[in-house]
Amino acid sequence: MSTGTVHPDLKKTPPKLTMSAWNIRIFRFLLTYLAPKRESSLYVETSTKDLDGIQLRIHKPKSVEPTSALLWIHGGGLIVGTPAQDDWRCAQIAERLGVLVVAIQYRLAPEYVYPAAIDDCFATWMVVQKYAKDLGLNPHKIAIGGASAGGGLAANLALRIRDAGGVQPVGQLLVYPMLDDRTALRSDVHPKGHFVWNNKSNMTGWRSYLGIHFNVEKVPKYAVASRHDNLQDLPPVWIGVGTLDLFYDEDLEYANRVKDSDVPTVLETVEGAYHGFDEIDRASTVSESFMNNMIEFLRPLL
Repeated sequence: MSTGTVHPDLKKTPPKLTMSAWNIRIFRFLLTYLAPKRESSLYVETSTKDLDGIQLRIHKPKSVEPTSALLWIHGGGLIVGTPAQDDWRCAQIAERLGVLVVAIQYRLAPEYVYPAAIDDCFATWMVVQKYAKDLGLNPHKIAIGGASAGGGLAANLALRIRDAGGVQPVGQLLVYPMLDDRTALRSDVHPKGHFVWNNKSNMTGWRSYLGIHFNVEKVPKYAVASRHDNLQDLPPVWIGVGTLDLFYDEDLEYANRVKDSDVPTVLETVEGAYHGFDEIDRASTVSESFMNNMIEFLRPLL
C-alpha cells in the first residue's frame, strides 16, 4: 500500500469517513438530499427514460446527434449512491466526445446482495443493445465504465458480456475501481489511513454485497473481478488510480493481469491522489489532466 503526501495541486481537504452497517441509511440520506446541487450543463440535456422497466439516466449533447455511447456505473461501495451523483462527469464526457452517456441504476446492498447489482448492469447493457436503433446508436460503438464500486461492476460486466457472446463493448473505463474483496481482509492496511474510503468502509461494502460469499475461498462468477481466472479476450481497458487510494495495489495488480492476458491496457497512476480526488477537487490541474486522459482513451474507440 503506497503512502505519501497529498498532491500539491489538490487544495481541498478530503474527508475521512467510515461506513458501518448501522449508518448506511444515514449516508444515503446525506448523499441524496443534503449534497450540494450539481451544476447543470448548457451543452448537454439530461433526462430519464424507461425501457422495458429499466430506468436510464441519459446525457445527450445538444450540438450533435450521437451514434456512440458510454454506459456509466456510479460508485458508492455497492451500498450507497445514485446515477445522478455523476451528472457532472457524464455531462462532461457527453459534451467533449459528442456521445450519449447512459447512467445505470442498480440495486444496492445490503438489501440486495450479489448478483442483484451485476444483474441490473447486464440487463441495462442488453436493453440498450435491443433499443440501440431507437436511441440513434450503433450497437457496436458502446463502451462501459464506472468509478469506484461502479468501476468494479464495469470490470465484472465486461467479463459477463464476453462470456455471453454477441456484441461486445469497445472499451472499459475503470476509474479507481473496487476490484478485490480480499483487500478488506488485509491486516496491514490501517483502518483510518485513507481519505474518503478506508478499509473499514471497504469491509462494510464487500460484506454487505457478498453476504454468505464474503471471506470464502471461491466466490461466484462475476462477483469479484480480481478473482476471475480468465481475463483474456476483453475489450481495451483504462485504469486510473491515485497512489494514496485504498484500491491502489489491487488496481495495479489487475492492470498487470489484463495486460499479461494480451488485452490493450492503459494504466494511469496519479502521485499523491486519494480516492475520489477528481470529484472533490475538480478544478485542480491534476484532476483536469485525469479527465483529459479518460477522454483521450475513449475518443478513438467511440
